[in-house]
Amino acid sequence: MVSEGAAGRRTRTLRAEVALKTLASDPESPERVRRTLEQVLVFTGATLAALYAPGAEGDLLCLVESVGVPRTLYGLRESYPVAGRSPAADAHRTAEPVWLGPAELAGCAESRRMASQDVFLAALPVRESEADGCCLLAVTESPGGFDPEDRACLALVAEAVTCPGPVRPAVGEELTGGAFSLAMDTGRVEVGDDILELFGLTREEFDGKVETLLGLTVPEDLPSLMSVVEADHMSIGDRELEFRVLQPTGPPRWLRLRGRMLTGDDGRPARLVGTVADASTLRSDVTDVARVQRLAAALATAVTVREVSQAVVAALRKPLRADRIALAELENERLVVTVLDPPEPESWPELWRLEWRSEWPDAPVRSMPTLAAALREGRAQIWPAGTALEPALAEVGPGGLAVLPLPAAGRMAGACLIGWDTPHDFGPDERALLTASAGLAGQALMRAHAFDAEHELVGMLQRQLLPRRLPTLPGAVAVARYLPTTAGLEVGGDWYDVIPLPDHHVALVIGDVQGHSAAAATLMGQMRTALRAYAAEGHPPDVVVSHANRLLVELETDLFVTCCYVDVDMEEGTAWCVRAGHLPPVLRHPDGTTEIAEADGGPPLGVLAQADFPLSPLSLRPGTVVALTTDGLVESPDSDIDTGMERLARELAESDPSHLGLVADALLSDARRADDIALLLMRYDGMAVRPRRETWTVWRVPEAVRHARRYTRRVLRGWSMPDDDIDSALLVVSELVTNALVHTGGPVRLDLILHNHRLRVAVTDSSPRSPVKPSDIGWEATGGRGILLVEAMSDTWGTVPVSGGKQVWCELPLGHSTS
Repeated sequence: MVSEGAAGRRTRTLRAEVALKTLASDPESPERVRRTLEQVLVFTGATLAALYAPGAEGDLLCLVESVGVPRTLYGLRESYPVAGRSPAADAHRTAEPVWLGPAELAGCAESRRMASQDVFLAALPVRESEADGCCLLAVTESPGGFDPEDRACLALVAEAVTCPGPVRPAVGEELTGGAFSLAMDTGRVEVGDDILELFGLTREEFDGKVETLLGLTVPEDLPSLMSVVEADHMSIGDRELEFRVLQPTGPPRWLRLRGRMLTGDDGRPARLVGTVADASTLRSDVTDVARVQRLAAALATAVTVREVSQAVVAALRKPLRADRIALAELENERLVVTVLDPPEPESWPELWRLEWRSEWPDAPVRSMPTLAAALREGRAQIWPAGTALEPALAEVGPGGLAVLPLPAAGRMAGACLIGWDTPHDFGPDERALLTASAGLAGQALMRAHAFDAEHELVGMLQRQLLPRRLPTLPGAVAVARYLPTTAGLEVGGDWYDVIPLPDHHVALVIGDVQGHSAAAATLMGQMRTALRAYAAEGHPPDVVVSHANRLLVELETDLFVTCCYVDVDMEEGTAWCVRAGHLPPVLRHPDGTTEIAEADGGPPLGVLAQADFPLSPLSLRPGTVVALTTDGLVESPDSDIDTGMERLARELAESDPSHLGLVADALLSDARRADDIALLLMRYDGMAVRPRRETWTVWRVPEAVRHARRYTRRVLRGWSMPDDDIDSALLVVSELVTNALVHTGGPVRLDLILHNHRLRVAVTDSSPRSPVKPSDIGWEATGGRGILLVEAMSDTWGTVPVSGGKQVWCELPLGHSTS
């Protein structure tokens, strides 16, 4: 119900009289009965109002019209025996009102079919002479039921309503151009020429069957149409809906159906008569049931809070001719704005621009007493122009302000503020639209808030399993994007990774675990960790993927994993690609051409214990972009993977690779989001200064350390290094080579790398045991000082596993002695 504060409640009966007299001034209006019943909803807060009249034989009270929620929610029937025991029959026989609460209704047959047991029902005889024997039924869920003023308003409606006598179906009458007449028993329909034209049929092509017309409508609209043309689902009285009919070319056309179900001699539905017209040519009317239908349809598909807010704004602003609308959630007695329309700051009062726009998300409700009172009462409040309000509200609508609380599940989900700049006259039609919209919007907002909260939790879990940031690469730039699906709340298994490797190699990894579940997310984390660990051990790409496959088989999971692993040599501009059931990389060359890499692939991980994963070479010139993605970006219900990959290559060719982040955003801008999407882009620029590198195999001979020192001196002098830096390097080489020869067996390799004024000395051996730095060395100790000496001479040092062994390395800054 819509009220106007305490003063408005005291004059509610008076305002009901004015509204009913206004409706009575147009006795010829075909919508007079419905409009009159709507006043029950407006002035009493009822959720349903219905009018029953004697049938043709006089033994039944048959439903003539109903407004509000569907009558089936409260178990109300199409007809009641006049001689039976029911609230309608009792009011009809006694000519006295019947007021029933939950306790009294518990003994009625209707209570067994009621969705809620906390309801109150009123049955009033209609006293107009022409409508003798009619009965008005009203249902409310307000605590306490109908108060005295509600009952007075119901009595006024019972006096004002007009109830036509039983109408027999007319058969064979000539129909006007937009009229139709449907026989409910045979399905034969008579239509005017205008309707045939709207459906694109000629009189000769139409066979008179309603199925022919239904076959030309949009399939999604069939359920609502079937509820009209099937007698079992149709209520007696006027009905209205909008639907779409297919066109030979272009989008479907919106049509509007207005119909009235007529009863037969037995009081049952016999014939549906009405009109069908082009909805685009009809006058916009805020009382149309179609507006509430459209809002309900939009809210049914809206899943997020923002989508719900936008649907409510779109449904209310235009029909109400409002200048501004704000919708906010109520969270812990604080209002959080979700949509402002119009969104431009200059469209809102100065106070909003200076304070409210920044403080509103944290504004307590108690800071606006008038709004707080409206939310406590739970009914829409309307203040006409000139009403004294606090500035924060008054400046929203100087010509009139409406505050629409949005209730849901016994609590207040939020509020909608509607403002007008010029004085606005609030009619009963607008009040009815606000009342009908409040419940729909509140329930949708509550549902969307729960969805947003769970979706954010899912997204947070997914983000924790993905890299927080990508590493800085030598000679390349990488960006990544991940978009969770909007089709549900389960965690997906898509992932990406960028792994820096020794010798200026980088591994690009992207993968997808089968399904959407916690198990898929867990397995995704395991696979990402395993691939990173195997890559860090120094294995070639095919061995890394093969080891991950073997691990997944040993885990004995029912899920499989697809993966694409690309090892890029930043110095040479070459790469090796390994695919395990995954999409191949897409390359954008510096000249703007693109290609889908022809990379051989193996089966998905976890399918076969013994599987081959062939290596495929890739050549990268400076400026080349490598794109790796999951199937969520390129596959959809109406497009296969091949078409999606071609589209991705085409969009990548049209992009500007100088701004890689913008390229990634553009590629995802039209994503369908029916599945998770992971996207990894890398632009290879080439290294501005390529490292100088030399390698020497240390033979196990008595003079091995001296030979290593001699080789190192010759290389470093060739690189024009100062003698002090050469001396420091020789000391480190002596210690590392000696440790490898003394404490390990097998081959030993010495690597010298000069890059960016830093010398990297690395010694690789076949033992997996890392050197241990001693915590305390006595004067008599004969060993253990080597690692301490390396640590003292170098800027940093460490050890990394390599295939079958380890590598001990250190870095020395050049230009001065470290001794």
